[in-house]
Amino acid sequence: MEFSAQQIASVLGGTVEGNPEVKVNNFSKIEEGKPGTLSFLANPKYEHFIYNTEASIVLVNNDFTPSEPVKATLVKVANAYASLAILLNMVEQAKTKKAGIDATAFIAGSATVGEDCYVGNFAYIGENVKIGKNCRIYPHAYIGDNVTIGENCTIYPHATIYNGCVIGNNCILHAGSVIGSDGFGFAPEGDNYKKIPQLGNVVLEDDVEIGANTTIDRAVMDSTIIRRGVKLDNLVQIAHNVEVGENTVMAAQVGIAGSVKIGSHCMFGGQAGLSGHIHVADHVVFGAQCGVISDVKEPATLLGAPAINAKAFMRSSAIFNRLPDMYRQMGQMQREIEQLKKELNK
Repeated sequence: MEFSAQQIASVLGGTVEGNPEVKVNNFSKIEEGKPGTLSFLANPKYEHFIYNTEASIVLVNNDFTPSEPVKATLVKVANAYASLAILLNMVEQAKTKKAGIDATAFIAGSATVGEDCYVGNFAYIGENVKIGKNCRIYPHAYIGDNVTIGENCTIYPHATIYNGCVIGNNCILHAGSVIGSDGFGFAPEGDNYKKIPQLGNVVLEDDVEIGANTTIDRAVMDSTIIRRGVKLDNLVQIAHNVEVGENTVMAAQVGIAGSVKIGSHCMFGGQAGLSGHIHVADHVVFGAQCGVISDVKEPATLLGAPAINAKAFMRSSAIFNRLPDMYRQMGQMQREIEQLKKELNK
């Protein structure tokens, strides 16, 4: 597909600075721009690339004012990054989608599969499963008995959905993700541990995306709940009976212990970890490798382990970096004090 700068601006509600007829048929990073491609500038730290990029069109924010001549045609929009996502989605939607049931897919007789679905080779769909229309179930995916999946969902190869789990509309489960595995529940019994049956399920609400090899454990009772719009990166672990609030996002290797309740619009940096049974308010930001051991009762940005307010962490870090010098200075002061004591005691 090929689009002109003017066509792109019309779709995005933007304005053109430069040649409105220049056309593009692909995307590129701004630092690796090529003629015939579209790039974007959203982060000011990359501004210097725009003055040399070979990309034909660059999406920029409305408030961008170049400090040097720009060869590329600019399309100014309210949010360059969000506008790029719109264009990428348009291209994705235009791709030919697989349809039909491949010959070696297994679908139980009591299962129902909606219209315009694709089920790939060696996919397994168990008893009493209900799948909405326009879903894509790729090869080797496993969908256990009594699972419900909404419309417009994509289940990639080797994703596993255990019995009784519920997947909403417009959800994406990437390869190797596991929904509904047993929670880590064991009762001490003498020198051993007795497994506690995990009888609940997992509920993913609408518009949830689960990264590759992410695991979400089923509840002991009731449900582990991932609310609408949540996005989980690869290798995230969500334990039993957790509730993750709407539009919360987690980067890779985040670990959430059992029965944690997380508010909406929270952000987790990579490898952040939360102890069990704590509550987190809405709009909390956790830096990478944050370790949280108690409730977070109001919006905040937290860093460190144990996690503290980001400003306090930065002040503490500045002091920490000075500790070797401070230690030497204290040693010198101690020696001087001892010397003064000797002088006074003569």
